[in-house]
Amino acid sequence: MKVTTVLLFCACALAISAVPAQAEGFITPFIGYNFGGDSGNCPAINDCSTKRTNYGVSIGEMGSLLGIEEDLSFAKHFFGDAPNSDNSVFSAMTNLLVGVGVGPVRPYALAGVGLIRPHVSSPGFSSDNNAFGWDLGVGLTVSVAPHVGIRGDVRHLHTFQDVDLSLLSSERLDFFRASLGVALRF
Repeated sequence: MKVTTVLLFCACALAISAVPAQAEGFITPFIGYNFGGDSGNCPAINDCSTKRTNYGVSIGEMGSLLGIEEDLSFAKHFFGDAPNSDNSVFSAMTNLLVGVGVGPVRPYALAGVGLIRPHVSSPGFSSDNNAFGWDLGVGLTVSVAPHVGIRGDVRHLHTFQDVDLSLLSSERLDFFRASLGVALRF
């Protein structure tokens, strides 16, 4: 009986002293620009024009210091736009965020892992790869209203293994992405 009373007292003390979580959810649709590495390099293809635009969404939760996000992005014509060909890169990355989660200016750094999926096709050839990759980045969210902000960041994405793009090469895929979006916080 005495042990039960002590355990009950400890449980009540812990429940009373618990501080509610201060995490804030966010969703950020964005438009971005791929650069460096394998982005838009139009390797020896006639009539190729460089396309570097991507778009996507980041969804997550940020506390006063740590957070987590899922970042989804898609870049059509990632390797360049040429007649009779199609290519793209899709990424789905899960990131740990470290930064300032309160105040009107919120800097952060991120690191994560996930899927990077390049696609290349032309007449008589098609290649789709699922590659495990990583990303690192830094960014800033600036509040413009109580639940709205502007979020911008720069990330470096890289695959852990080689991807077979046959006509282009078989190597690790890497590139940078700069993005800007409207952060809706809840």
